[in-house]
Amino acid sequence: MHVLMLTSEWSLPQNTGQAPFVARQAEFLRRNAIDVDVFHFRGAMKPNNYLVAWWQVRRKLRSRNYDLIHAQFGQSGILAYPKILPVVVTFRGSDVLGIIGSNGQCTVRGQLLRCASWLVGYFADEVVVVSETLKQFLPSRPVNVIPSGVDLDLFHSYPKEEARRRVGLPSDKTFVLFAASPDNPVKRYALAEDAMRCLVDEYQSNAELVVASGAPYVDMPLYMSACDVLLVTSLHEGSPNVVKEALACDLPVVSTDVGDVRERIRGVPGCEIVAASPQEIARALHRILLKGERTNGRCAVLNLDESVLTQRLIRIYERLVK
Repeated sequence: MHVLMLTSEWSLPQNTGQAPFVARQAEFLRRNAIDVDVFHFRGAMKPNNYLVAWWQVRRKLRSRNYDLIHAQFGQSGILAYPKILPVVVTFRGSDVLGIIGSNGQCTVRGQLLRCASWLVGYFADEVVVVSETLKQFLPSRPVNVIPSGVDLDLFHSYPKEEARRRVGLPSDKTFVLFAASPDNPVKRYALAEDAMRCLVDEYQSNAELVVASGAPYVDMPLYMSACDVLLVTSLHEGSPNVVKEALACDLPVVSTDVGDVRERIRGVPGCEIVAASPQEIARALHRILLKGERTNGRCAVLNLDESVLTQRLIRIYERLVK
């Protein structure tokens, strides 16, 4: 089977970047004898970029016989129309939720992105979303829910002392991991900073915030093993991979109620959903840090093994090709 994968976000699984999970999915498809060509581009909401990319995609479609197109993110699906092959679109959150500005509101560009994604979803042959919460933002139609998977061979826990030595963290402190870009308004880094100030001031904690944004992707299991808790303060998410990866490393999680986080941490001791309040977040962090225990989170994500989810995606491909 020959698949042309379109994506506006791309980075190799072993490197830092915006979407290592897309590259990982392509890699696992290839391991299962699916011939995947990846076309990646940067739209940046510029019509000219999309026109150039659209023309390049048409040339690729003429160059070989593909069986279907798989677009990652709604905006990438624009390049698949008008359709000459069956189209699968995976919506991952930011495409249907929109772009958030520094004021915490959806920008004009974000609203255009929402509309474009809705239309792409309406005309697609198969729609995949990474969490149930995203279905409400798409046309009323059958939808496949396939979360982003976890590479369980890569994400596993290391002894804390070894992990701290390898990432350069001292052994005599407590660390809270923030594994997102501070520059992304959706991640609300300022809220994380406020919560840490509350934690230090009100509970006399010696905890420090570790920002792992920009770290090589292959080093993330080391940061998750070196730190004591993961903090997620996002305004919205689809299915945040960082939470699932933290669980795979048995790292406790404190998160706002976004995407499918509530479902992922349900029944996992040492993990909490909190309101977007510095005081509430600090209180939850204090409770977890006081216990000083790891979780049994890996058991909760065994069903998210990338190899298992890849088989579900392949069944969608086979259904379309038939």
